[in-house]
Amino acid sequence: MSRPAPKLAVTAQPADAPPPERPSRLSADDWAQAALDLIAETGVQAVAVEPLARRLGVTKGSFYWHFPSRDALLQAALERWENVEQEALFGALEKVPDARERLRALFHMVAREYKSHVIYSALLKAQDRPTVQPVIERVSKRRLDYLTASFRQAGLGREDAQHRARLTYAAYVGFLQLNLQLHQARMQQDEFDAYVEHLAQTLVPV
Repeated sequence: MSRPAPKLAVTAQPADAPPPERPSRLSADDWAQAALDLIAETGVQAVAVEPLARRLGVTKGSFYWHFPSRDALLQAALERWENVEQEALFGALEKVPDARERLRALFHMVAREYKSHVIYSALLKAQDRPTVQPVIERVSKRRLDYLTASFRQAGLGREDAQHRARLTYAAYVGFLQLNLQLHQARMQQDEFDAYVEHLAQTLVPV
């Protein structure tokens, strides 16, 4: 009689190990955008692999195809947020030749980026995290540099342009912080538009 063929030993893979084949068509950008959506809704602390996988309707294997860790996903999400701001906002403003009109356009364009404000507010609350702090620093520096250059082009001297840029950015961050501390509801659109127009008239050189 022939002996039965020996059974091959099966070695179980760790639960978090990446699968050998791509399990879904989700891209790294899809995961990054989902993480940004979750940050906007709940905050940085809510970004985790399992909730995002359930949200996207995939297994954790899809995540590990693109990212080695949760921190890597968070970094990719924040970089995506930075790049979209830089391309969509600053890129569009470069088409406005007059510096004063460009500043006014900046005020009104920023005022309509509600989701970006919510994400930035969430990052301010988590800026002590190692992944978040460099992002806050880069974004703040880029925004201040842009404002300073725009105010210079609008006719202000170097020192006055720096002061005006800091005042403008402080008004923006202060407004977000005030809403966070007082748990204020979102302003009605016409009220908010009037507030933004008042800021523009106050801060943009005549």
